[in-house]
Amino acid sequence: MTVPASGIFRSLQGFNYRVWAGGAFISNVGTWVQRTAQDWLVLTQLTHHDASAVGLVMALQFGPQLLLLPWTGFAADHWNQRKLLIVTQATMGILALALGALTVTGIVQLWQVYVLAFLFGCAAAFDAPVRQTFVAELVGDDDLHNAVALNSTSFNAGRMIGPAVSGIIIATIGTGGAFLINGASFVAVLISLAFLRTSELRPNARAHRARGSFTEGFRYVWGRPDLKAILIILFLIGTFGLNFPIFISTMAVSVFHADARGYGLLSSIMAIGTVAGALLGARRDRPRFSLLLVGSAVFGIGCTLAAIAPDYWLFAAALVVIGVAALTLTNTTNSLMQLTTEPAMRGRVMALRVGIALGGTPIGAPIVGWVANHCGPRWALGVGAMSGFAAAIVGLYAMRRQSHAEWTRSDRTSPGHSQT
Repeated sequence: MTVPASGIFRSLQGFNYRVWAGGAFISNVGTWVQRTAQDWLVLTQLTHHDASAVGLVMALQFGPQLLLLPWTGFAADHWNQRKLLIVTQATMGILALALGALTVTGIVQLWQVYVLAFLFGCAAAFDAPVRQTFVAELVGDDDLHNAVALNSTSFNAGRMIGPAVSGIIIATIGTGGAFLINGASFVAVLISLAFLRTSELRPNARAHRARGSFTEGFRYVWGRPDLKAILIILFLIGTFGLNFPIFISTMAVSVFHADARGYGLLSSIMAIGTVAGALLGARRDRPRFSLLLVGSAVFGIGCTLAAIAPDYWLFAAALVVIGVAALTLTNTTNSLMQLTTEPAMRGRVMALRVGIALGGTPIGAPIVGWVANHCGPRWALGVGAMSGFAAAIVGLYAMRRQSHAEWTRSDRTSPGHSQT
């Protein structure tokens, strides 16, 4: 049966996107298996429930997104994207296997997790912008928003399955097995990249090599008020709101006294919301800026409900709300920034997006971890709630300015207005 062009899964009509999506889904499950196991390893095996240590791991893993920004955007705009993805995916697979070997042999130490998290973050910093812009090569601009949403659906379906699987793996064969499984899962992506029909790719316009190409990306964004507003929203939410490893692990262990299975289940339940948010995004033909305002406000409300939840299951229900809001935000910013950016600038603009969204983690994660340690996990969630409400205010201000500008232009060009 042929999927209609307007259907939720319309991007899957193309051979290349189907192959890519299949490999990516397997790897996404592995990624969430590792993320859950890594947080659990640091929180319960290498420290005594130290949320600051989890925050430092996050800072080291996501910090390179900002640290390497001048080079990651350049690579995405100038180099062959398929070949670059092969290198980054293979590197991350090797690092996951290395952490698994250290853990299985019983010699893993906290400093080793820090080092491997930083190296993994360096590879991911080059991988993220090219992986996001590579979608346009697979489907073209007409189906880009749909493909971005389906990518998020795949990622969060992995998030729904991976943490629960990770909890079972940790309880049965140990934490090291989770890392080894993730390392093996990268093979699926490498196979999918090898089997793509290169003749059917739609290469993005390559930027010319020139000095100052990185600053050119900054100047481009600085001249676009809409892009600046999106990046401010991303900074607020990404820095202080998207610290789910800290929120969920500390609430699970310190407040609800859950074991590894209970912790993994919470992450999987949150993924129900993120998958729902991604599928809702796939139904839309085009992204709208107003969704950023709504998503930010709902994110703040969801974090507030989670912070005051009296028991495990009400906390889990609040995580579903947070998941829908978070995916609405991230998908909308991704699509808006790609579709409104010149093709030759997309790599640098998307590198800026990823750098701002994740590069703020070295600032926010240690702060949120400190709050969780000294004031309690519920107060840490309060920080996340405030980030959502602050982002909603930024979105409202940007929309009001845009509406005022449009009204002014309309007034100046009206028939009864004298122009000079």
